[in-house]
Amino acid sequence: MSKHEQFVTGIPSSWVGPIRISGNAIDEEIKVPLATYETPLWPSVGRGARVSRLVEGGIRATVVDERMTRSSLFIARDAAHAYEAMSRIREREAELHEVVTAQSRFARLIEIHEEIVGNLLFIRFAFTTGDASGHNMVTQAADSLMNLILSWDLGLEYGSVSGNFCSDKKATSVNGILGRGKRVVAEILIPHDIVESKLRSTAQQITDIVVRKNLVGSTIAGAVRSANAHFANMLLAFYLATGQDAANIVEGSQGIVYAENREEGLYFSCTLPHLIVGTVGNGKDLEQVEDALQKLGCREPREPGANARRLAAMIAATVLCGELSLLAAQTNPGELMRSHVALERGERN
Repeated sequence: MSKHEQFVTGIPSSWVGPIRISGNAIDEEIKVPLATYETPLWPSVGRGARVSRLVEGGIRATVVDERMTRSSLFIARDAAHAYEAMSRIREREAELHEVVTAQSRFARLIEIHEEIVGNLLFIRFAFTTGDASGHNMVTQAADSLMNLILSWDLGLEYGSVSGNFCSDKKATSVNGILGRGKRVVAEILIPHDIVESKLRSTAQQITDIVVRKNLVGSTIAGAVRSANAHFANMLLAFYLATGQDAANIVEGSQGIVYAENREEGLYFSCTLPHLIVGTVGNGKDLEQVEDALQKLGCREPREPGANARRLAAMIAATVLCGELSLLAAQTNPGELMRSHVALERGERN
């Protein structure tokens, strides 16, 4: 078998910020790395970052949950036998937890969900995976769990180690409902005068466009648990700069923007239900990625999972910066296109 010819693709990259972030995973001002061919993204995120530094506490990012999943597929004779087998598996669930703990320093089984479709039994295993995003870790764990379950002679046959009920790199509802990756909410309360002077808009205008564009527009488009303007732009740029599996922007960009015009100012939030990111594992050994993670403070000796939560919080805050800036621009006729033209011409000259 011939070896693949490897080469390196250069992507324009820049450190943007600093962004003021607080919350349960990070509390500081920090610059973030963004790798993108759409370079107007840098000043757009930069505008949101400037706003964050003018607000006490900046952007508050709360990591609400974390897990990685793998759904295994078993084949039974019929639905009745699948149901009976699952009942027996539930009775011996403690043994499943033990086999995962025994084989891994970091993987821990935390939850099981099942679906029976005809004679097919799907079991969705959820794990914590420390600082790794956990793709390979949960596949290895699922292999061991399947072998154990099949050894119990429940009348089940092997279907697949991954049955798509996980669900990996696909736009589905299950990840938002049951969780996959880091669930993070980023939010900020911006005084009215800052909205007007720095975003050239008003709290009411931005609240209106969130409802009309993101919520209603996404609904009539048939979006799947998603109501945002361009989460994917910031996610891809951050993922590429920090060695993440970039294909995970498919589910990562399923998120919801919510805003309110309050007496104190504009309340603006971005909820990202399934950020699949890690600070160790595949892609993290590249020199430029290692350098970025070092500068982000994600190589510190913390408890397992803390560095990955820190990274997830920074990503969510970056998404908010870009989303806020773009939506504010779109409240003014022509501003979005004028900005792109000005920035792109400036780069060429």
